[in-house]
Amino acid sequence: MAGSSTDSARIYYDLASPDAYVAAERVVGVLGIVPEFVPVRLGGLAAGGVGGFRCAEEEAIYRADVERRASARELLPVRWPDPFPAETDWAMLVATYAKQTGRVVAYSLAAFRQAFAAGRDLGERDWVLVAAAAAEMHPAAVIKSAELRGTRRRLDEATAAARAAGVRDVPAVRVGDAVFHGDEALEAAAGAIA
Repeated sequence: MAGSSTDSARIYYDLASPDAYVAAERVVGVLGIVPEFVPVRLGGLAAGGVGGFRCAEEEAIYRADVERRASARELLPVRWPDPFPAETDWAMLVATYAKQTGRVVAYSLAAFRQAFAAGRDLGERDWVLVAAAAAEMHPAAVIKSAELRGTRRRLDEATAAARAAGVRDVPAVRVGDAVFHGDEALEAAAGAIA
């Protein structure tokens, strides 16, 4: 297997995406390395975002599929935040700050678990701060850094770079120039690393 450097793989995600939650929980075990976690705005990619359901039946089918995959992968049962999808812009700014401080993996997993294992709305800053605390991030520093224009610019730049690299939806894993979309593609990404 390739070395343990994060240079060999990146996972792109948005905290609003339950599919990205399932992938983030599995990615290290499947790839055999810790990839670089790259927060991006799903709405800034070609796919357009989570929650564009045409009807209640389509949303119910989607939710059942996510719940089935999470169960098959032995994750905690999915608990859906209300509202779904949540407004995660501030949580994503915190993820961008966490990336700068070397705490992006711990924060992102904690935030995903708040959203999809505990059913908490990441549009509520208190739940974002709980996730940040789990990653040992000081709340005052989190609040200040998430409000900086530079943090917003870095998130925008990461989203634009992901789009330019061929990422059209999240989760996506990039290995070299190859992009693998969806939780189901993690094994193929692992094959590209091997």
